[in-house]
Amino acid sequence: MKILFIGGTGTISSAITRQLAESGHELWLLNRGNRKSEVPANVKQIVADINDETAVQRLLGDEQFDAVCDFIGFVPEQVERDYRLFAGRTRQYVYISSASAYHKPSRSYIINEGTTLANPYWEYSRQKIACEEALMRHYREDRFPVTIVRPSHTYCERGVPTGLHGPKGCWQVLKRMIDGKPILVHGDGSSLWTMTWNEDFARGFIGLLGNPHAIGEAFQIMSDESLTWNQIYQTIADVLGVEYKPYYVASSFLAAVSPKEWDVEGNLIGDKAVSVVFDCTKLKRAVPGFKAATRFDEGVRRSIAYMLSHPELQIEEPDFDHWCDQVIKAQEQAKILIDNSTFASSACLVDRRRYVSL
Repeated sequence: MKILFIGGTGTISSAITRQLAESGHELWLLNRGNRKSEVPANVKQIVADINDETAVQRLLGDEQFDAVCDFIGFVPEQVERDYRLFAGRTRQYVYISSASAYHKPSRSYIINEGTTLANPYWEYSRQKIACEEALMRHYREDRFPVTIVRPSHTYCERGVPTGLHGPKGCWQVLKRMIDGKPILVHGDGSSLWTMTWNEDFARGFIGLLGNPHAIGEAFQIMSDESLTWNQIYQTIADVLGVEYKPYYVASSFLAAVSPKEWDVEGNLIGDKAVSVVFDCTKLKRAVPGFKAATRFDEGVRRSIAYMLSHPELQIEEPDFDHWCDQVIKAQEQAKILIDNSTFASSACLVDRRRYVSL
């Protein structure tokens, strides 16, 4: 197949790029060329800003594709641009949405493609929903050959998935573990979550390319392995060879006291704080034989080994570290305050009873 990726070098798309290149497909990447060194030699590149529609149209010329996949479309204006660029130029257009678009908590903790899309807590998710709606309208009204893919927490060797971290990534959470400090865990750590290794995701994704059963449909691609956040963090601690020291804090409190630009409300209350189990039956019907083969303990072992051997990924965040300490200090002080006030109230009650008895 002849395939064009808009993007192609991110956490999700890089694994797909490698697998397609290895299997002999003609793959083109349209991006700004910031990570050229990571692109396989047999992949063609169009170095451009996709937002410069006139320039992209000129660079594409008369090229036709079996599939065009957009990994970096976040708002409806971007998918409308894609429609103008690729309508009549591709047999399939694949849009990468997000499982955070699902309404949470839903009536069932089991999520499938029929689960309602709604997220009042996260603007990112609402924009993804709007993109899906625009594309499906073009499918219904203009016969634009759309396929929608909804990934959840997909990771690779460049990062370890955590429930809460600073704006620069996961390293400061790992560093707190290594330094013997407690880490913030939302809720009591017992809610279920799913992480998917990017190479597993890639196999499911590739199975949808050129697949006639995928046109006009939405698919979620995840591992079947569900773990509690306590199990997730315990696994990370075990791989690091350190003690797991959780400090539990309500998600609502974390969202209330965190900097707005961190978007903790969206990431937690709108997504990770709720137990979900993803049912990928629909994908497995369309892509027979698909199965995520990488257990979390295997994937995180690879991630941590890679991060420890690549100092450029060990980005420290003193502000996030200080904020974690402040949250812990505030909650501990609240415990003392409540204990003291409870004791004082009890003492006053005893005094009043003694006075009445006299």
